[in-house]
Amino acid sequence: MKPRVTVHLWAGLRALTDGAESVEVEAATIGQMLYALGKAYPALEDYLEDNVSVSVDGRIMATDLTHPLTETSEIYLMQRLRGG
Repeated sequence: MKPRVTVHLWAGLRALTDGAESVEVEAATIGQMLYALGKAYPALEDYLEDNVSVSVDGRIMATDLTHPLTETSEIYLMQRLRGG
């Protein structure tokens, strides 16, 4: 059974989740969490592809979609910063 994780959202995404500051989904990895968020909140799908960074327990997870999550993980979706 997958753990139920809480995902905190930056202000720009809250309009896509009926104003919720955080949402819960069942997911054992970052990849599963992103997939579950897209299914639960279809309006988020476009943003989840390329526009978010994921922070787990204070560490930005750039590309590791297999990073494990637990019910106590502190997860934040943040706007991806792009440099030039």
